Amino acid sequence: MKFNRTLRALEWVGARDGFLRIVDQTRLPQELRFVQLHDVEEVREAIVSLKIRGAPAIGVAAAFGVVLGMRQARYHTAADALAHLERIVHLLRTSRPTAVNLFHALERMYRVGKEAITAPDFNPLANDLVPRLLAEAQAIWEEDRRLCRAIAEQGAVLIQDGMGILTHCNTGALATSDYGTALGVLFMAHEQGRRFTVYATETRPLWQGARLTTFELRLRGIETVLLCDNAAGWLMRQGKIHLVLVGADRIAANGDTANKVGTYSLAALAQVHGIPFYVAAPTTSFDLNASDGTAIPIEQRSPLEVTKPFGLTIAPDGIAVENPAFDITPAQWITGIITERGIVQPVEARTIAACLGSQSPRGE
Repeated sequence: MKFNRTLRALEWVGARDGFLRIVDQTRLPQELRFVQLHDVEEVREAIVSLKIRGAPAIGVAAAFGVVLGMRQARYHTAADALAHLERIVHLLRTSRPTAVNLFHALERMYRVGKEAITAPDFNPLANDLVPRLLAEAQAIWEEDRRLCRAIAEQGAVLIQDGMGILTHCNTGALATSDYGTALGVLFMAHEQGRRFTVYATETRPLWQGARLTTFELRLRGIETVLLCDNAAGWLMRQGKIHLVLVGADRIAANGDTANKVGTYSLAALAQVHGIPFYVAAPTTSFDLNASDGTAIPIEQRSPLEVTKPFGLTIAPDGIAVENPAFDITPAQWITGIITERGIVQPVEARTIAACLGSQSPRGE
């Protein structure tokens, strides 16, 4: 398949009466299918079912979900409008608990909506709230695009010719508004002329690495090797891996990082083998309200994802299952965090605070 640079995980199509178009990622790599979302319930279902996934992307999707929800809403007073807004935001907040970008985006949308509704000149019959919310959602989408490009530029210097780079889960254009975070670093380095090999873990139980990451890397023409999750340590022992590069769903104030389950194990293996371990994430992925990783909620997903992935029965009925979607990598195992403002290292509360400065990672 020829790479199309206009291919995006999600984008708004049309004006006020438009819709959110997403790539249904549950159908990849067999089928590249676009889905149109026209109401907030469809957006929530798409996030929960992983049709749209990746921390930045679900934050953007939720922002547009607020637009669709308020466009559906019928109200005659400011109080009714605010009640609808609060209901819609709550509905989307309950879709997935770990990725903090979702909550940052919803906070922004709620603030813009509430400011408009509580303004003295607000006229609930004028129906002018949706354009304001749409403008904010589009701003969040565009900001994420810019952040991804900036992260790529900051991190590309780490990638050298001949390297073997291990990555986990999917952190490319399919996980963001455009380009990607950890994969974006690799895309940029490749565009700058460096040649290297990417080792992509399959990322069980839903195989985001096998289905999505290899899909994106091959479209970019980057040499790619797929490996079983439990083969990473042996490849490190053989000297094939020179750097580990992953994304993040939430980063605590001290640098502890939540990412797809299995990241903790890779970080531990990298420690044993003396391999640099980098996280690539926008500053919107930091949660300064979480002092360390123990404050980050870990999503537990359906046992069927483990026992019957994609409908294939691989375990006895009724077997007990643990299916955490994420784990926490301690800050001391992370060589650096690549952000749009630079690379944070050493990874600790002091350097994170210096990177974020006085500007809130929530865009406030």
